[in-house]
Amino acid sequence: MSDFVADLVKQVKPSATIAVSMKAAELKRAGKDVIGLGAGEPDFDTPDHIKDAAIAAIKAGQTKYTAVDGTPELKQAIIGKLLRENHVSYQPNEILVSCGAKHSISNLLNAVINPGDEVIIPAPYWVSYPDMTLLAGGESVIVNTTMADDFKITAEQLREAITDKTRLVMLNSPSNPTGKAYTRVEMQALGEVIVENPHVLVATDDIYEHIYWGAEPLANLVELFPEIRDRVIIINGVSKAYAMTGWRIGYAAGHQDIIAAMRKIQSQSTSNPCSISQAAATEAYNGPQDCLGVMKAAFKERHDYLVEALNQIPGLKCAQGEGAFYAFPDVTEVVAKVDGISDDVELATWLLENAGVAVVPGTPFGAPGYVRLSFATSIDVLKAAVARLDDAIRPFFA
Repeated sequence: MSDFVADLVKQVKPSATIAVSMKAAELKRAGKDVIGLGAGEPDFDTPDHIKDAAIAAIKAGQTKYTAVDGTPELKQAIIGKLLRENHVSYQPNEILVSCGAKHSISNLLNAVINPGDEVIIPAPYWVSYPDMTLLAGGESVIVNTTMADDFKITAEQLREAITDKTRLVMLNSPSNPTGKAYTRVEMQALGEVIVENPHVLVATDDIYEHIYWGAEPLANLVELFPEIRDRVIIINGVSKAYAMTGWRIGYAAGHQDIIAAMRKIQSQSTSNPCSISQAAATEAYNGPQDCLGVMKAAFKERHDYLVEALNQIPGLKCAQGEGAFYAFPDVTEVVAKVDGISDDVELATWLLENAGVAVVPGTPFGAPGYVRLSFATSIDVLKAAVARLDDAIRPFFA
């Protein structure tokens, strides 16, 4: 029956992060002792005041269709959040609520990409960017960075990558998978390049905005360069910051014409996001924010432990991050040492089978020679995982 599958879909790769999580879960069901460090999902429960708002919405009968682009209450909560935290102002017709930030990005790509348009994607990148671009008919232009560059694209690299075909630049800060975040100076330099190229849009994927412990506040392109406001689309949501991955609420903020196009697409695909989830997200933005600091402190503690511990294992080199909940060590020395292993993909399989630790290879992130480990789990689990990794790897360096 594969002959009936569209040619374009055959070119799309399944999400590597989801595949690793599914494989780990499958092995656990089969009775194998596996520590899963593949999923990008906070281990915290959704805060009680947010769950209570959802329960109240159910009891109040808020179980019907809402407007395609979100309830007025949630859109106002998002507008308030953007003004309060990011110092940027938007109107309701410039906000679209979707079924997660991933859905928002998909809507955006399908709304602005014509066949052959180029999307600049700095690598390492979130695994879905290139395939979502492909599905929208665009062509990914990958700009490689290294650990020596702090895994961040420079203004010079961006300027060189832009062509007459460039339609969109994807920026993700803090980054999945590296945890790196652009400084204000770095973001200003990138913004100046965007100012020079009026045919280019920018999508800022800010989903890890609240899981950030850098020395200075995160810089927002719209705040830094009001003159390019109409060409910047802010993508964000409640999944990571408020431990609400399963609630599936994300949003886009941008020029009304782009948002209207995205809304049109959403109206013909999913229609509105879940009404109950929208009530919960409204409370997340309007209610107490103490939970953000509690979770961020825990992630910072885990980051500090894991990065130091990984650097004590022979053959691993791991840089410090400023946010998100991932460590991204260089494993090229390990690949060279382990018999029968030729790349990071094979190493990830070997670690799963021989150490009982599930990690995601770096290749799907555009970074061969690395692996991604999520520290969205307890310190005790991380210590157990590190011990297993050390036991599996160290003998090859004896």
